[in-house]
Amino acid sequence: MIVLVTCSGISNTGKLTTQAACALMQRKPGRFLWTHVKKSAASLEEECRDGDRVVLLDGCHDCCAGKKLAGTGIAPNVHIIATDLGIEKNGMADVQYQEIERVVAAIEAALSQE
Repeated sequence: MIVLVTCSGISNTGKLTTQAACALMQRKPGRFLWTHVKKSAASLEEECRDGDRVVLLDGCHDCCAGKKLAGTGIAPNVHIIATDLGIEKNGMADVQYQEIERVVAAIEAALSQE
């Protein structure tokens, strides 16, 4: 099982990390587990340790998810930052379908290279 850890922030890029994780879980049931960093560090650590691989999804370079995950001592196998994919952090703007697809494609590409 691959654990998707998302920042799930309130900005468009934070919401995008959640929506990309949900899209992957719907498309490939049983392959992914989703968790977000709003959980306690102990809960986050437990869920990540249950997975074979950890994919970290941050919305921007604030890297909120990365900072929280680092506090657990777990290093992600893959770290993707939405703004590095050309997606603009735009406050409370709605997430666009093509942005979800761009993040999903980046996750799948990174996992295929492992």
